[in-house]
Amino acid sequence: MKPVIDYRTLRPIPTEMQIREADSGEKRIEGYFAVFNSNYEIWDGMTESIAPGAFDDTVSDDIRALVNHDTTLVLGRTKSHTLELRTDERGLWGSVAINPNDSDAMNLYSRVQRGDIDGCSIGFTIEQQQTDYREDGSVHFTIEKVKLYEVSACTFPAYEETNIAARSKERADFIAARLEARRAALKERMKTWQH
Repeated sequence: MKPVIDYRTLRPIPTEMQIREADSGEKRIEGYFAVFNSNYEIWDGMTESIAPGAFDDTVSDDIRALVNHDTTLVLGRTKSHTLELRTDERGLWGSVAINPNDSDAMNLYSRVQRGDIDGCSIGFTIEQQQTDYREDGSVHFTIEKVKLYEVSACTFPAYEETNIAARSKERADFIAARLEARRAALKERMKTWQH
């Protein structure tokens, strides 16, 4: 039975994963698991971005590298030094040492090498964010601080389905209600500006 993932947020990232083979023969998969200041569409009229510094308090935690957020397919772990994570001016970068004795890891390595898998995703909870209600009725969330649990190599890093499914229905309903109230208030305010 596949374990249930209870993170509040999973985020697919359209970025290129790369492979590297060291002179020692060690195989690695590397790439950016999150990019700062890049807008991701949650759904029509709602976007978000991750601010630089969002990972500062969590990047040294015990983080796992998974395949498709499947907790039974662990590729690496920061605690065991088989996953390296760091932030730079671009975003959250990671490198996973591939276990040559793990057929799942070697299969993933081959799929990344062929270009069949090139997407990344992260599993985290939002601890601090700013909300910008815009005059056009749209909303933008700037994520300022997260608790990171895992990074994943993903087969389908498609935005709409993954992002909507990742947010709890209660949170989605709450955000939608706030968005609708904000739109109504802006429409009323715009009426007074026109007179």
